[in-house]
Amino acid sequence: KGIDINPDEIPLDDEVTYELYQRGDTIGTFQFESEGMRGHLQNLKPSNIEDLIAMNALFRPGPMDYIPSFIDRKLGKEKVEYPHPLLEDILKPTYGIMVYQEQIMKIAQDLAGYSLGEADLLRRAMGKKKVAEMQKHRSIFVKGACERGVDDKVADELFDQMVLFAEYCFNKSHSTAYGAVTYQTAYLKAHYPVAYMAALLTVNAGASDKVQRYIANCNAMGIEVMPPDVNASGTDFTPPGNRILFGLSAVRNLGDGAIRQLIASREAEGPFQSLADLCDRLPSSVLNRRSLESLIHCGAMDALALEANRAQLIADLDLLLDWASSRAKDRDSGQGNLFDLMASAAGSAGSGPADLSLAPKAAPVPDYHPSEKLRLEKELVGFYLSDHPLKQLKPPARLLAPIGLASLQEQADKAKVSAIAMVSELRQVTTRKGDRMAVLQLEDLTGSCEAVVFPKSYARLADHLMAEARLLVWAAVDRRDERVQLIVDDCRAIDDLRLLLVELDPDQASDVAVQHRLRECLQSHRPQQDELGVRVPVVAAVRQGPQVRYVRFGPQFCVRDAAVAASDLAAKAFTARCTDPLLS
Repeated sequence: KGIDINPDEIPLDDEVTYELYQRGDTIGTFQFESEGMRGHLQNLKPSNIEDLIAMNALFRPGPMDYIPSFIDRKLGKEKVEYPHPLLEDILKPTYGIMVYQEQIMKIAQDLAGYSLGEADLLRRAMGKKKVAEMQKHRSIFVKGACERGVDDKVADELFDQMVLFAEYCFNKSHSTAYGAVTYQTAYLKAHYPVAYMAALLTVNAGASDKVQRYIANCNAMGIEVMPPDVNASGTDFTPPGNRILFGLSAVRNLGDGAIRQLIASREAEGPFQSLADLCDRLPSSVLNRRSLESLIHCGAMDALALEANRAQLIADLDLLLDWASSRAKDRDSGQGNLFDLMASAAGSAGSGPADLSLAPKAAPVPDYHPSEKLRLEKELVGFYLSDHPLKQLKPPARLLAPIGLASLQEQADKAKVSAIAMVSELRQVTTRKGDRMAVLQLEDLTGSCEAVVFPKSYARLADHLMAEARLLVWAAVDRRDERVQLIVDDCRAIDDLRLLLVELDPDQASDVAVQHRLRECLQSHRPQQDELGVRVPVVAAVRQGPQVRYVRFGPQFCVRDAAVAASDLAAKAFTARCTDPLLS
């Protein structure tokens, strides 16, 4: 759009930017894109840069425990108290909580008369837990504080607090620099969302997990991410209007030189009219058969085919390559082609365009099956472009998978989770004992992760585990070093999955006796412990007037046969039914 933005001139009180923070819509912004941070931002409702700087310092192991109190104090739900009145000016920006190393140093200066250099030595001793030095500083601190009218007991307790906080206190200058960049990225996302997301996708183009996550965020923001197009795409992701267009560099088997020449031909001679036109204008030395196949299969040539029939383009390809090669040889030898010469003579003086209607065509063929189209897209770009196998899920399915795979980093080790995902890769492994197990690559609309199915589970789930299978997975989070994976407990195909829906009014939902009867009935229909792959999830619909609130029951209440369980519940005076299939 030709808009130049100086990051140093971005206003720090921009309301639209703080609204973005308050929604937790910070995916793709510096430092603040994790799910845990986004949840805290939604609760905090940041309203100034100091809030962001403090959150940057607090969102780490240790100080993270103080975030709830920080939020409650900002919102007035918890009283802000200071151990001594002299501390108010120092701790007021962080609502009475020690957050920064500079605050520790300032307390030592103002309350105990330390010089700046001495306060820095105190900070180092506290941070490195040098017991002998801290003992020495305790005496100096308490003595200096008492000389300035601070009660010795208050001074001693304050020193203990400083030691505790110094273990994790962050350098404010560091946090401020991070906070400034964080704010700048959020400002750009808030005011120029399409351009910002296009740039974000471009710089992360080599990281498929991040690209998948950012595309999901674009969808949530109402920004359509379009497949590559030989007549519109640039090298990188570009933002024409309110959409983002895939860059040609994302297509495998397509070199930089080929991309440059394709774009140059398009700019010099206009859009390509057909596959024949493209083959005629760009010789096979520039775009070979493999490159052209990649462009066809990823959808970059859909606009060049009747009804975007990719199979027809592939059928025509060999004929057109031979035709274009022959024409190139004729041109090189200066002979030309009789029909082209006639077409040129009929037009303006000089060489006219080729008569593309004479280009050969293969017999009509039906287009690929949608699933084959998607498979080829993913193979060549790394993502599903025209659709996604999980996009067909109806809204109730979200109850079964409240978090996406991209959020697993935020989950505690051993946490039990459920996810709706597709098996993108499957590798069978034989253990030393000769037992078979599997390592899966799962993906959903937000990201992907590795999942392990150990031998006992694999023996019962093998029939469900295959590439491209869409599954509801029950698993435990397994954190190892920097990696997070899932240990699969159970799974089942979702292609024909229906939920067991139990309708309750508010009085029933809060009645302990009703809860007990419902629990007993559901548990009587549980699958056996060694029976895997058959679980049917149970959901309660609590109706209050026109509003309905859906509540997902835990995995321990899944039933084996939804129809039988619904019949039994009806006999016990409950309203229950099987839902429509989760896939539309």
